[in-house]
Amino acid sequence: MKDFKGVEKQNMLLKGKIALVTGGSRGIGKAICLSMAEEGADVVVNFAHHEEAALEVVNLVKKRGRKGFPIQADVSSLRDVERMINKIVDFFGRIDILVNNAGVYLEKEVVNTSEEEWDYLMSVNLKGVFNCCKATISHMIKRKTGKIINIASFVGKRGSRGHAAYAASKAGVHAFTRSLAREVALYGICVNCVDPGRVRTDMTEPFYAKEKDRWLSDTPLGRLGTPQDVANVVVFLASSRADYITGETIEVNGGLLMD
Repeated sequence: MKDFKGVEKQNMLLKGKIALVTGGSRGIGKAICLSMAEEGADVVVNFAHHEEAALEVVNLVKKRGRKGFPIQADVSSLRDVERMINKIVDFFGRIDILVNNAGVYLEKEVVNTSEEEWDYLMSVNLKGVFNCCKATISHMIKRKTGKIINIASFVGKRGSRGHAAYAASKAGVHAFTRSLAREVALYGICVNCVDPGRVRTDMTEPFYAKEKDRWLSDTPLGRLGTPQDVANVVVFLASSRADYITGETIEVNGGLLMD
């Protein structure tokens, strides 16, 4: 792969790898897709609704000298996910890296949260991780190698007023990650979790103007995170440099949980 100055990049961390990033069309997912491409991976960009945005990411992946293609699937549907995984394996022959980034957000106190809202949040944020792992692991087990990185949130540990449902879904991802890591370690598969702190994305933008001062004062490093901050850690965990790390949650939050 050549960089934008036409100079061949040396020692790419993910050279020749095949990566699937769910929710890869925007925000953190987009940054992960592009960072993986820059490090030599071919990237499958999963999306649920934003096809044009996914196509844009795929074009940017290709500009970085890698193969990329978009694929629509609702991660809350096991049938959809199985179709997606089978299509990827048929095309590439394998999946080396799975990044479970797809997620939805809800800001409501429990008394105002409907059963339908709770179920929807869990179906995407938690069941979606289960579905993608379940459909992918059998392929990784056959090859006795693989990296799975689940994107959760600092509120899964800290909790937050008005975010009980969201926090519960992300805490579930923490527990699922630790347990799955134990199940598949024998096959050389590493499963880890990344907890972003307050990152400025499309999802958080509606709250940014109102909450900016409080968010900054809560963060010891004095700035909000960027999607690239998260992507850098995901790339590390997906690489051979993290072959002896599994079952862990890495915080990317500017020191937010330092109490």
